[in-house]
Amino acid sequence: MSDLPYAPATSVINGIEELNVNLQDSHYYSHDMAPTRRADRKWAMKDIAALWISMAACVPTYQLASGLISEGMNWWQAIVTIFLGNVIVLIPMVLNAHAGTRYGIPFPVYCRPSFGLLGANIPALLRALVACGWFGIQSWIGGNAIYTILKVYFPQWQSLPASFAGINAPQLLCFLLFWSINMLVIYKGIESIRVLLNIKAPLLIILGLLLLGWAYRRAGGFGPMLTQPSAFAPGQPKAGQFWAFFIPALTANVGFWATLSLNIPDFTRYAYSQRDQVVGQALGLPTTMALYSFIGVAVTSATVVIYGKAIWDPIELLSMFKSHAVLIIAMISLCIATLATNIAANVVSPANDFAHVAPRLISFRTGGFITGIVGILMQPWKLLADPTGYIFKWLVAYSALLGSVGGILIADYFIIRRAKLDLAGLYQKSGPYWYRGGFNPCAIIALILGIAPCVPGFLATVSDRMKPHIPHVWVDMYGYAWFISFAISFVIYAALMSACRPRTP
Repeated sequence: MSDLPYAPATSVINGIEELNVNLQDSHYYSHDMAPTRRADRKWAMKDIAALWISMAACVPTYQLASGLISEGMNWWQAIVTIFLGNVIVLIPMVLNAHAGTRYGIPFPVYCRPSFGLLGANIPALLRALVACGWFGIQSWIGGNAIYTILKVYFPQWQSLPASFAGINAPQLLCFLLFWSINMLVIYKGIESIRVLLNIKAPLLIILGLLLLGWAYRRAGGFGPMLTQPSAFAPGQPKAGQFWAFFIPALTANVGFWATLSLNIPDFTRYAYSQRDQVVGQALGLPTTMALYSFIGVAVTSATVVIYGKAIWDPIELLSMFKSHAVLIIAMISLCIATLATNIAANVVSPANDFAHVAPRLISFRTGGFITGIVGILMQPWKLLADPTGYIFKWLVAYSALLGSVGGILIADYFIIRRAKLDLAGLYQKSGPYWYRGGFNPCAIIALILGIAPCVPGFLATVSDRMKPHIPHVWVDMYGYAWFISFAISFVIYAALMSACRPRTP
């Protein structure tokens, strides 16, 4: 069936624009991709804050400072780096969220004005593949929580051979059990996710504070990590090298939520107002990341005194408690916490992204199931095996991809279009966002040129064989990957589109 004639028809009330025409016959429209109507907006400021508290209060955040401290930072340098990185990423987060709240559109549709109706699949799939990796990581963490607690009751599991790509049969079964729970929540839909987030937000904060209080009482303080000097201090092994490490560490922390800084419209499309999304995000993100990272550092420092070694994994730590009641509560709490983070951060976006590829054939649920399958195939336990590899090969690498996409989206929405979109035109081939065959060449050129300077440094980081052949300047630039790709793509896209004088609504 052919597309409808180009006929924009919207109404605006209190800064929220709503579509008043029926576009169901368009090839580029589906129930999941449709703008959220005012009646379906149920996320207030507290819900947006709960979203970020729920996503940020998780095991990866608890462990985030470990890689920074192991490389030489002291505790406060690590926490400040984490906090600063999240303040920086909050800026594109709030900017990209604006379109979601004003127009009620999900992330893939938000990409259409800049990349074209078909070209929007490029950033959507880039975002989706990264989310699949994160989905696998979080599913592994949740499954490992179940395994670690259960092996207290079944100690013979520890002697079983690793026969499944580096893990044993009980580990695989626990992983698949937790994975299945994720799939069930996906089947229930978006409203169940909001309820889950509101349950989890206070739960893990309380659990973290209780763990902090226990560690302080048992250790008679917080142990040596909070008093030892930085390895970058004068007279220490890495004296004078702080800034060389700080920049890639900061980039990695920006990259931690660079994914959500793009697809945040997937959530803010349900917000009541711009004030709700801006204040909710500002209250929920940087503060929770800093607090939970500090809890991780402080408790781990106390374990040096209590157990004679640093235990960064909270699941391993909780498994040492002798009380069966504590073990059961800890397992349930960690599973709920990891489940909520995983669904919100790593399923909503790729489910929409995969659905966008074929709106008539792939639903939100089907997209979520695709995410789950890819997450298994990526074997996330291998990715988490090396903390420094996790930071510099995973977080920094994908920050280059997503920084470039973010630069294009923000340049298009705020510089080129002044936050004005043709809502009906977003779903019509005859509208202003078709460009050339559904693709905007300016966006593709800006994307490639933004990523290109980061490629040599990435190759040097992941390949010891190639590293000697790549000038060190490229490796140094790679530490700024998100910033470089964002800035280059932003400037090039704005320049190209200004020269082309695009049609605006």
